[in-house]
Amino acid sequence: GAIRWSGGVAVVLLSGTATAIAGPIGFVGLAVPHFARLITGPDNRWVLAYSAVLAPVLVLIADVAGRVIVAPGELEVGIIMAFIGAPVLIVLCRRRRVVQL
Repeated sequence: GAIRWSGGVAVVLLSGTATAIAGPIGFVGLAVPHFARLITGPDNRWVLAYSAVLAPVLVLIADVAGRVIVAPGELEVGIIMAFIGAPVLIVLCRRRRVVQL
């Protein structure tokens, strides 16, 4: 149990560090393929195709949300992506298949 818990903490810290270094927009590359896999299933050809479409859509939605939230000004896309990315990372780490490793 302790090894599993410390491994999970290590994964979360390493993922968070990589995202902080690359920037929150880089998190799109981590999150979108998982969404695409939920839609398409295990076939990587479809995951890649859906990821290529869903990634720009996610960034566009984050950009529009940043402009709408602060109406006269603009909230950076990276901040919106960080708010989207943190719950996604937590959900991905807490999934049943990952916990059973």
